[in-house]
Amino acid sequence: MPDTPLPFATRLWFAWSCFFRVLFDPSFAGGVWTLRERALGQLPPAPEPKPAPAPAAPPPSDAALQLLALFQREGRLVDFLEQEVTTFPDADVGAAARVVHEGCRKALLAHARLAPVRPEEEGTRVTLEAGFAPATVKLSGNVGGPPPYKGILRHRGWRVESLTLPTAVPGHDAHILAPAEVEL
Repeated sequence: MPDTPLPFATRLWFAWSCFFRVLFDPSFAGGVWTLRERALGQLPPAPEPKPAPAPAAPPPSDAALQLLALFQREGRLVDFLEQEVTTFPDADVGAAARVVHEGCRKALLAHARLAPVRPEEEGTRVTLEAGFAPATVKLSGNVGGPPPYKGILRHRGWRVESLTLPTAVPGHDAHILAPAEVEL
């Protein structure tokens, strides 16, 4: 509401435009009526608008960084991914991949217990009934209409049943995946 009174010409123009708007716009007329009732004290004051919720904090990344550090320590995964391998012969890339795979698999088996999302073997025909959990199955191909869906299981998926990571010691910086090495 303005603190200073409106000039006569402005009030006249405003009254004229409101008259026709109230006459021809029922929702505007309802809003003006509500304001009138509230001004006369016949309605409770309008509720204060609720403040917008604070944005959610990003999830902590320490566990992911710890797992990445384990893959680096055991299999040199980060080194492998950071290396430009397009110029290397396939045999060299394959040999390096074998070493990385062995170390990362060792770290994964030592710290995570995994299970397939679907119990069926890959290549098996499956039926997804109504009510299946969409987060557990990715549909591909000619998807249309409501369930049940019938198709061939192309990948069983993976679910983490348990994950045990080392306890971080005080002062540990999870962002350091592998310290730099300096030979003296």
